[in-house]
Amino acid sequence: MQQTLSHTRLPKDRITIMSAPPKASRIKLYIPYAMQPEREAFKKLDGSFYHPNQKLWSIINTVENKVLLQKIFAGKYQVQQATKAIAKKKIALSSKAQDALLANLKTLTLKGMSQHTINSYQSCLAHYFTHFENKTLAKISKAEIEDYVYEQIKTYRISEQKQNQIINAIKSYYEHTLGKDRTKYNIKRPKKSETLPNVLSEAEVMRLINQPSNLKHKTILYTLYSAGLRLGELLNLRTQDIRSDDGYINIKGAKGKKDRQTVLSPVLLDLLRTYYREYKPSYWLFEGQTGGKYSAKSVQNIFRKAVQESGCNAWATPHTLRHSFATHLMQAGTNLRYIQKALGHTSSKTTEIYTHVLNINNKSVESPLDILMKKHKFEKE
Repeated sequence: MQQTLSHTRLPKDRITIMSAPPKASRIKLYIPYAMQPEREAFKKLDGSFYHPNQKLWSIINTVENKVLLQKIFAGKYQVQQATKAIAKKKIALSSKAQDALLANLKTLTLKGMSQHTINSYQSCLAHYFTHFENKTLAKISKAEIEDYVYEQIKTYRISEQKQNQIINAIKSYYEHTLGKDRTKYNIKRPKKSETLPNVLSEAEVMRLINQPSNLKHKTILYTLYSAGLRLGELLNLRTQDIRSDDGYINIKGAKGKKDRQTVLSPVLLDLLRTYYREYKPSYWLFEGQTGGKYSAKSVQNIFRKAVQESGCNAWATPHTLRHSFATHLMQAGTNLRYIQKALGHTSSKTTEIYTHVLNINNKSVESPLDILMKKHKFEKE
C-alpha cells in the first residue's frame, strides 16, 4: 500500500523519519533545507538516495540503518507515521451495473484493447456505476463526473496515475460504448508530473546483469538491457524473433500493437546460443516449467534478487533497464532517431526525455567560462 508524507506541517529544525513497514524496501525521511550538515552526512551513507518529486531522502530498510540514523541524527529527528491510501470496500454489483459492464466489455474487446486495459477500465467502472446506481448513466453531466473524481481523491487519497485511469475509463465508456460526443466529456485532469525516468549507471548495470549464476536468469537480464525491451515484449519473444543473420531482434505486437526491430548485441547472441543449447526452447524464447511463456512475476523475482545481491538502486524495476538502455546509448552519442526506433516511440518527444537524465559534469560538458578563458589565453599569446 502506497505511503505518503505531507510536508505542510513538518518542522524546519528537525529531521522527519517516516516509520517504514517491515516489508518496505526503503526508509524515507525529510531533511529540512536549513540542516545542511545533517544532509551532507546522510548523503555519504551507502545506499542513500534523493527523490526530487517527493523531496524526500531514502536509505535501504535494514535494522542496521535504523540504528545508524538514530545515531547520526540523535536529538535532531522525529518519527512520523505515514498516511496510507484507504482501500475501497468490495461492492455487490446490481443487474443494471452488470449489464453496463458487459456492454463496455464487448466494446473494448471489439476495439482490440489489451486485456490489461480492459481489466483496469472494468474495475474503475464497477465502482463508478455503483456510485450512480440511482441515475441514468447516459444523462450524468460532466460536472457530476468531476464531483465523483474529486470525492475519490479526497476519500481514498488516490494517486495522479489512478485519477487519470478513472477518467480514461469513464471517457472510454461514454465516447465508445455509448457513442457520446467526445468534447462533452473533456474532464479535468491533474497537472502532469514532470518525472524523470529512473536510470542505473553503467557500473550498476554490469553488476546487476552479471549477478545471477543461473544461465537462464542471466540471459533474461542481458536481453532486457541490451535490446531496451519492456517486460511484456521480453515474455512474448519467440525463438524465431532472434534474427542472428540480419543482426536484429523482431518485436511482434508491441505497445500499441506495433511491430518493430531493435538491436541484437553480438555479446547477447553468444549468450543466447549457449542458453539455447542448454534449455532448448521450442517456441517461446523464455519458457516456463510447463512449456508456456515465462511469467512476469518470475522475471520480477529474478530482477529483485539481483538488485538486492548487487547493491544497486533498490527502487529499480525491470523497466529501469529499458531506461538505462536509452540513456547509455544517448551518452555514447547514438543518433536520437535510432534510439526512438529501437524503443518503439511514435514521437521523438517521448525519447527526448532521456536527454534530461544525462550526466552533466566537467567531463561531459565544457563550461563557456573555460572556452572563454582558453580563447583569452590564446589571444594574449
